[in-house]
Amino acid sequence: MSILDISLFFAIISIWGIMIVNVILTIAGYTNYLKWSKTPAPQLQNTIPFVSIMVPAHNEGLVIVKTIQSLLAFDYPTDKYEIIVINDNSNDNSAELLKNLQQVHPTRNLTVINTDQITGGKGKSNALNIGLKRSRGSVISIYDADNTPERGALRYLVAELLSNDEYGAVIGKFRTRNKNASILTRFINIETLSFQWMAQAGRQQLFKLGTIPGTNYVIRRNIIEQIGGWDEKALAEDTEISFQIYWLGHLIKFQPLAVTWEQEPQTMDVWFHQRTRWVKGNIYVVLKNFKKLFTKEGKHIRFDLVYFSSIYFLLLASLILSDIIFILSVAGVTHSTLIGFSNSLWFIAILSFIVTTFITITTEKGEMKISNLFIIVAMYLIYSQMWLAVALYGMVGYVREQIFHKEAKWYKTKRYK
Repeated sequence: MSILDISLFFAIISIWGIMIVNVILTIAGYTNYLKWSKTPAPQLQNTIPFVSIMVPAHNEGLVIVKTIQSLLAFDYPTDKYEIIVINDNSNDNSAELLKNLQQVHPTRNLTVINTDQITGGKGKSNALNIGLKRSRGSVISIYDADNTPERGALRYLVAELLSNDEYGAVIGKFRTRNKNASILTRFINIETLSFQWMAQAGRQQLFKLGTIPGTNYVIRRNIIEQIGGWDEKALAEDTEISFQIYWLGHLIKFQPLAVTWEQEPQTMDVWFHQRTRWVKGNIYVVLKNFKKLFTKEGKHIRFDLVYFSSIYFLLLASLILSDIIFILSVAGVTHSTLIGFSNSLWFIAILSFIVTTFITITTEKGEMKISNLFIIVAMYLIYSQMWLAVALYGMVGYVREQIFHKEAKWYKTKRYK
């Protein structure tokens, strides 16, 4: 075999290895869904903990009122939770809108912390650490400023957390509330559903693992304090704190009954900047924790470390390599004897992607329709290539920041009315 054939063979094996893992996760996730659908909803017991809900918000005037109203409408006992909004160095009308909300609801525990360019404007982790100092709850809950959780979300999360002392945090499900805004949001809608019933539920079923998605979750206060708060260098503070929870020997539980609806990027530029931040953040977390892969204490995070490393390094390199070989072959510059073999495997890979993704969306009412089948096909042909571009750009950006010792900047995701 030539060097070209060896390179292509390596790329094929790597891509297929990761795809097989995802197929296994999908099967496990669907098994988890079937088991969960027959399980009674968790119930609050006699002892109800006080919960501090924190909402980091930077220039969120378009969405913040609807979000706070949703939080105020929780069916959790009103004297057992507070809402702390960290209005983080905003220059829009957020402060005025939040002040009006406080006047409309004077008897509710609604606190607004207004930071400036000195104390704030340094990203989500910094805002959360500021809010933590003012919070009183033994349980901390986080919601992004564009979220409209359902009435029972907090109750389900807390009830699940209290059901097992091993649980350090409980995460809920998030849905796309603007899924019909554009073809991009339709892609994202299916992506989020697939992620939650593949990566979340599948890992829960096989390894008792879960990853905090950054919103719609609860965590024990003593764990946050033991960790030392949120890592302000981490752009993916959710993945970082997930690893820390497992490192301390706790578990993270996925409770799909706790649902929140959130806005997603409607245009390419907004999506690209958001996902670039995610890529940089996850690479930082993987590299920071990679040495724990070989320790006894790190046994709970081994799968995630290998999985994330494979996605951001092995899969990325393999996809780029196979694309380059394919382009060179089509151009007649070079030729590999494995091209025909590779094309056959790609057809099977496409079919596998379509089938497994469609299986995951059957878990949601109204999503099992023919139009979504076409969207899934388009996702493989278009959205997957978009991910490849953003992953490469994010990795290059991360390396550049490390070489030139530049501080990573937090990109504020655009909101819509």
